[in-house]
Amino acid sequence: MGFWDGLETEGYDRQYPDRVLIRRILVYLKPHLRSIVLISTMVIISSLLSGLSPFVVSRGLDVVKQSGQTQSMPFVIAGSVALIGTISWLSNWIRRRNTARVVADISIRLAADAFQAAAAHDLSFYDEYSSGRVLSRITSDTRDFSQLIMLATDITALFFEAGIITVVMFYTNWKLALLLFVMMPIILLMSAGFRRLARKVTSDGMRAVANVNATIKESISGIAVAKNFRQEMNIYQDFEQANHNSYRFNLRRGLVLSMVIPSVNGIWGIVYGVMLYTGGLSVAQGALTLGAWYLFILAQDRFVFPLLDLASYWANIQAGLSATERIFALMDSPHAVQQTGSKTAPPIKGRIEFEHVFFRYKNEEPVLEDFSLDIPQGETLAIVGHTGAGKSSIARLITRFYEFQSGRILIDGQDIRSFDLRTYRPQLGIVTQVPFLFNGTVVENIRYACPEVSEAEINRLANKIGDGEWLEALPDGLETCVGERGAFLSMGQRQLVSLMRVLVQQPSVFILDEATASIDPFTEWQIQQGLNLILARTTSILIAHRLSTIKSAGRIIVLEAGKIIEQGNHASLLALNGHYATLYNTYFRHQSLEYIEQSRQFVEK
Repeated sequence: MGFWDGLETEGYDRQYPDRVLIRRILVYLKPHLRSIVLISTMVIISSLLSGLSPFVVSRGLDVVKQSGQTQSMPFVIAGSVALIGTISWLSNWIRRRNTARVVADISIRLAADAFQAAAAHDLSFYDEYSSGRVLSRITSDTRDFSQLIMLATDITALFFEAGIITVVMFYTNWKLALLLFVMMPIILLMSAGFRRLARKVTSDGMRAVANVNATIKESISGIAVAKNFRQEMNIYQDFEQANHNSYRFNLRRGLVLSMVIPSVNGIWGIVYGVMLYTGGLSVAQGALTLGAWYLFILAQDRFVFPLLDLASYWANIQAGLSATERIFALMDSPHAVQQTGSKTAPPIKGRIEFEHVFFRYKNEEPVLEDFSLDIPQGETLAIVGHTGAGKSSIARLITRFYEFQSGRILIDGQDIRSFDLRTYRPQLGIVTQVPFLFNGTVVENIRYACPEVSEAEINRLANKIGDGEWLEALPDGLETCVGERGAFLSMGQRQLVSLMRVLVQQPSVFILDEATASIDPFTEWQIQQGLNLILARTTSILIAHRLSTIKSAGRIIVLEAGKIIEQGNHASLLALNGHYATLYNTYFRHQSLEYIEQSRQFVEK
């Protein structure tokens, strides 16, 4: 395997010219203009003082040599240098303190914007790209970006200082200054030559770290499955592979960047030798005073060292620019779901129409082809069919989690693509096949979409489901902690909490992608009671896996390969002796017999 093999990239990555990155960074700096003015002022003051210090020493040496004041003048020189150093320290402290505050504010805003962009993406984005890598951009890359801002103020100070020192050198001896400037392009060109390679290896190193984060997230999320199948060693090996790739890429990054400073220092050593020889020769010939030569030596050191520091900062600069590039790529990645309008969705009554809809997740995988369906207001529709028939896709298109390629979907006669999703989706109640609960209490999860609902109202609704016995079975009632993803609750309890979450929401359209997990008859009866409370007042689409749910539907449609092949109620479809009857006899009937046996055992207990 080649060195660059094994590094997974994201399709939405892009490269931005530096000027574009800088322009977008300036947008984040604009609200902090007052602090930036103060920082800039402190940069100018500290730079002036840095240039003043060698000048004071140089003039003092010349005065001592000319007047012979060897007792008082050294104290004057030392006191002046000490005063300059104190003021310089104070200005630098003010600069860094304000810079830290600005960086913190910008970082938190950038992380918020990146997270908002990630949260706004439709589900197809996360089907294609790992959430772990997205997480890396919001956390690690944002941190590297903040370092870039800190470096920017340091580099600005270095350039100001270099500018002031340039004036001092030309004032001291323009011939030596000109000689130095003739040789400086060699150092600058060498530093610039590392730029493209440094950006490449830095970006690859960050991508490798993102791969490690993605592997860790996926492994920890699926740890229960791994333990169940005794695959701990395999997930460790997957992590080890990703970690080793990260090591290789970041080692390459370190090797490339470690060439910068030694190379620049080597060239500067040659330049410095030439300058020392030329300056010493000028002093010997009387063309330059000793103080002036000392001033020039200090000045050229303070001029070149900022440039050498810039070279040493180059790795961090490229890391910051690469991080910024990755964050902006996430923020700029296009959304698959595109609304044609943004009007406020009116109160939904509930009629849903599919008109010749074509949908596919990928170009080579058609799911729905020329699909049409009319669901009247208030109807309870069950959808059945084999896996891959397109059942869940219908629900995902109604909710606008995915984009269909052609056709129309109407709600109350209006195209759903014309609505502002922030006013449209809250009118839909959705229970997914694997009910997801957030770490917190039962009541916090029920109030997730309706934080204003009272505990009394929640208790009233909960008591309508099996006389509230499911709530009494929880150790702390509504204050019971559910654990991560609802791990402390049974599957039946998770479903009941998910149903309660929708029940308090009072949606106009209800979508249930029913779980296939086996539960006891009493819990199923409770779940059915909760469903009945919702079905009584909504247009409902049930992707059904239980016979009890199917029988509660007014109409059943049977899907195969994205097409409706049968529809009717339970009895009429059985009478057709077609696809539904086959499904019933091979799956639902067996489920029904199993349910009857479980009920008998439950009653006996």
